[in-house]
Amino acid sequence: MMNIMEEIDKINQQLRIKGYKMTPQRELTLKVLLENEKDHLSAEEVFMLVKERHSEIGIATVYRTLELFAELHIVEKMNFGDGVARFDLRGPDNTHMHHHLICNVCGALKEIKEDWLGQLEERVKHEYGFQVTDHRLDFTGVFNNCKNTECKREGKAKAV
Repeated sequence: MMNIMEEIDKINQQLRIKGYKMTPQRELTLKVLLENEKDHLSAEEVFMLVKERHSEIGIATVYRTLELFAELHIVEKMNFGDGVARFDLRGPDNTHMHHHLICNVCGALKEIKEDWLGQLEERVKHEYGFQVTDHRLDFTGVFNNCKNTECKREGKAKAV
């Protein structure tokens, strides 16, 4: 299990290198993201959780913080097919974004932390003369243990 304070210290270093300070609002937003890492929160969800701890914070501050974190590749802004921008932490030691399995029936989401595309990147570099700087891969389908049997039986995708 990750130590949240260690992660905050690492990200604080990233911010300082880029000329930014870790403000109390940024730290609180970051804590919420770290504590809810597996949930892939939307900006509104992040705001609501931050506001529970600091009632004076405004939604614009949270939006600006999330956009800054995305610009600095601390988080990735993602859309999993539900029309909502979500924020996914990017590990400081990862050169690439991790991959996702997305159930298009119940909306469940699982992460794949291993980078499976290293050989493909080398092939792209060799065959096309293209240096890949980042990638992400999302698999959509249905989990064998999907609980939404009614939708699975009818072949309908449930909105998430």
